[in-house]
Amino acid sequence: MLHYAVVFFVIALIAALFGFGGIAASAVGIAKILFVVFAVLAVASFLFGLISKN
Repeated sequence: MLHYAVVFFVIALIAALFGFGGIAASAVGIAKILFVVFAVLAVASFLFGLISKN
């Protein structure tokens, strides 16, 4: 999931470079959502890993 967030961020950078502001804004929005989902799942996985070892 983090890979897809980085991909959308790179797409946003390239689109902004060529002047496509709307596409860049959309790609940044998608990248932000994917990063937040990744962070939540990573923290949840870490916490469940700690709980299951005890």
